Amino acid sequence: MGYALVAGTCDTKGTELRYARDCLRAAGVETRLADLGTGGAGDETGAEITAAQIAAHHPDGVGAVLGLDDRGRAVTAMALAFERFVAARDDIDGILGLGGSGGTALVAPAMRALAIGVPKVMVSTVASGDVAPYVGPSDICMMYSVTDVAGLNRISRVVIGNAAHALAGMLRHPVTAGEDLKPALGLTMFGVTTPCITQLTEALSADYDCLVFHATGTGGQSMEKLLDSGALAGVLDISTTEVCDLLMGGVMSAGEGRLEAVARSGLPYVGACGALDMVNFGAVDTVPARYRDRNLYEHNAQVTLMRTTAEENRRLGEWIAAKLNRCDGPVRFLLPEGGVSAIDAPGQPFHDPAADAALFDALETHVQQTADRRLLRVPHHINDPDFVAAALAAFADVMPARPLRQE
Repeated sequence: MGYALVAGTCDTKGTELRYARDCLRAAGVETRLADLGTGGAGDETGAEITAAQIAAHHPDGVGAVLGLDDRGRAVTAMALAFERFVAARDDIDGILGLGGSGGTALVAPAMRALAIGVPKVMVSTVASGDVAPYVGPSDICMMYSVTDVAGLNRISRVVIGNAAHALAGMLRHPVTAGEDLKPALGLTMFGVTTPCITQLTEALSADYDCLVFHATGTGGQSMEKLLDSGALAGVLDISTTEVCDLLMGGVMSAGEGRLEAVARSGLPYVGACGALDMVNFGAVDTVPARYRDRNLYEHNAQVTLMRTTAEENRRLGEWIAAKLNRCDGPVRFLLPEGGVSAIDAPGQPFHDPAADAALFDALETHVQQTADRRLLRVPHHINDPDFVAAALAAFADVMPARPLRQE
């Protein structure tokens, strides 16, 4: 039998945390309260799991967490200890966290360590702002606290109670993934590669559960989190555009770890140069001054795209090649010579064959090709049916045990 975990700093939020625990118990959910406080409240908090018990999971022991004069260091250390505590358990059915910015930073890493689908609800004062640093690629439900988490009042009592009941509903009425599941595939898509991904999913959906991820930074992270967790049988990483934002300072980077889960998993991988012709920024007035004289395309009022140059494409090719060279599993990486996005085609604003050629040449120069790791030049545009056919053939090549269904 598992239990729900209510987590927060009992030395400052004890009343609210105990109220949340009691709401869950009243709803019939087995619940334990975990104290993440670093203020030395001791065992008088009513928590079933004490701060010392959590702190003991820090790699340097309790002394690295409790009794420190520097609160910032203590909170950082407790966050690590709590993440390790949660990762070491197999009986936590869900987590409810309460807190301000510090409390959210304490609880969120442990929530992210849980598998996708395990219920996670965070009541936070920062939930109405940019929560990407807290949520990351996970399925954390962020609920804005409205008032500060500083005692029970007519607002906080309702908000916290709703959060507890929401978690109780998730736990008491779990949603199953379904019966007779087909193997799951991860596919990356951007707006300018949508026709390609649509054709791929139509061709593959009879035999595979196609999970499409929007390549906006967290999309790539989410796909790789699932790859690490063993939830995917393979990947069609057609839209690797997030690497552009990483190297050129755009707003949709998936970080330095992009493609590393592919190497760690060793699972079948088909990649392509989808949307490697663009870097993403916000409204046009947010484009850095050093880029103002570049080939810019206003996708809409909130999104401005910048065309990558031949030199930038060489850097992209070298970076991707270094990641692919770490992959020991079957890899096929496709180079669409007819264009890498919907706006990289004759008559379109980002059509630049020389820039594309620099990307392809850099990949061919730096990828260490083997029988399992191969680059494939495809003389078609990425959204053309002929390119899709090449991608499907590459996929069948790396996953021969499950051939595509023939019509």
